[in-house]
Amino acid sequence: MIIRICLFLWIGVLCSLNVAAQFSDSVHYYAKYSSTGSINQTNDGRSYLLNNVAAFKISKKKIVLNADAGYVYGAQNSEQTNNDVTASLNFNLYAGNRRFFYWGLATYDRSYSLKINNRFQGGAGVAYDVIRTPTAVLNISDGPLFEHSDLILEDTIPDKYQTVRNSLRVYYKWTIKSIIVLEGSQFWQQSFTKQNDYILKSVNSVSVKLRSWLAITAALNYNRLNRTGRENLLVNYGITMEKYF
Repeated sequence: MIIRICLFLWIGVLCSLNVAAQFSDSVHYYAKYSSTGSINQTNDGRSYLLNNVAAFKISKKKIVLNADAGYVYGAQNSEQTNNDVTASLNFNLYAGNRRFFYWGLATYDRSYSLKINNRFQGGAGVAYDVIRTPTAVLNISDGPLFEHSDLILEDTIPDKYQTVRNSLRVYYKWTIKSIIVLEGSQFWQQSFTKQNDYILKSVNSVSVKLRSWLAITAALNYNRLNRTGRENLLVNYGITMEKYF
């Protein structure tokens, strides 16, 4: 089932790219890498956290293809606290109105802190830009997701299951004086079959540009997986490099 969903999503992306080529020959690329972290050392112990995120985007007139990957590693007093991997592929397909579009998504993640051995999500939906200006974007998207998960519950109980969720996302980006950038995504993914089975995710950052391609970044990420009763809060700072070409 998972392989079929991934295959269908890839076919949809490729077909959409071929359709988009009929409307515009211009292609734009965007690459981004962010490395943030924190270190705390005292007489009583030491803790550290490293958060790496990479993103790549291909834009045409009628379609945008995004690929993202992230890795978080943390330890406290030589005991591992985080070893989390995420990867996603998604595309936006635009109709006549640029503010309204369809989206498709496939993600994979593994998280030591949230007790996720493996988790796959794939789905599609619609999105609308409530605000779209050169300096501000506010977008709301919604749609169903199929999920296949391999989790660890309390007392190391294995839990392999499948469900369909509703995925609601609110995304914002605000640029001030071309120097300060506030950006974030808020997710609420509720299972259609179980009320107490939901996922909350909040990713927020503030960046101060030193150059057009280099910025100092502070980030706050929150995740809660209610099925395992686990959550994490990551607050760190570092640098972000990005390039349009």
